[in-house]
Amino acid sequence: MSRLNTHRKPPRVGDQPLFRRLLIGVVLVLVALIIVAPLVIIGVEASAKGWAVYRDTIIHPDTRHAIMLTVLAALVAVPVNTAFGIAAAWAITKFDFWGKRFLLVLIEIPFSVSPIVAGVAYLFVYGLQGIFGPTLDAWDIKILFAIPGIILASMFVTAPFVARELIPLMQAQGRDLEEAATSLGASGWRTFFSVTLPNVKWALLYGVILCNARVMGEFGAVSVVSGNIRGQTNTLPLHIELLYHDYQATGAFASASILATIAVLTIIAKVALERQGAGRVRPQAKPAESNS
Repeated sequence: MSRLNTHRKPPRVGDQPLFRRLLIGVVLVLVALIIVAPLVIIGVEASAKGWAVYRDTIIHPDTRHAIMLTVLAALVAVPVNTAFGIAAAWAITKFDFWGKRFLLVLIEIPFSVSPIVAGVAYLFVYGLQGIFGPTLDAWDIKILFAIPGIILASMFVTAPFVARELIPLMQAQGRDLEEAATSLGASGWRTFFSVTLPNVKWALLYGVILCNARVMGEFGAVSVVSGNIRGQTNTLPLHIELLYHDYQATGAFASASILATIAVLTIIAKVALERQGAGRVRPQAKPAESNS
């Protein structure tokens, strides 16, 4: 009896069935109220007046332009931030240099700065009264209240996503494989494409998916630098706001259903990547103990 007592594990918080069921119930209620209910309302309101109204809203020229502009911003911002994230993660995890900690802090800035503050900052950099404003105006280059400003704002708010997914994984993997490849005569690029990149491909795809979802739904920074010009500089989130303020609730919900669909597809892709073992290693089975 004394031997059994020595191996008994201490009780954990939540071991009691009543407490565990209560905790799970509270979580499910919060998920239903905070996450599921808004998504259901979007679908219900979008189809409230029938398929014809929904279709007319989606194919309206202003809506189509907003969708195309959102896609364009993603097509530019996501590849650029993917390249930036790979370069930053590779430099931080595989090399030692002065200012590494400072670089990590800079990468985290878009997470700590409000997107609206970032948009205002761009006004003081590229606006007519900004640092580069007079020069840009002299060369007739328009950045703010145009497509370049929307892309720049989207790039700012999504800059850390890929890097944040890669850095922890590459730090855990260490440098042994790269050093071994280099000692065998592989060049830097050969080492990267043959050793480094295959080991982080799932985390990289996960970061790209999150970056794309963030670009598609960005509102704060883009609303400041775009000018909210209907049919010209309106992305899909801004177009939804304009429709709602124009008392076109059905049209606003119909447009919002597109972003909701993107969010659901993002979750599905996330789950698929996790099942593929994104950055994870399955534990090996322990060998059977001998009876001798």
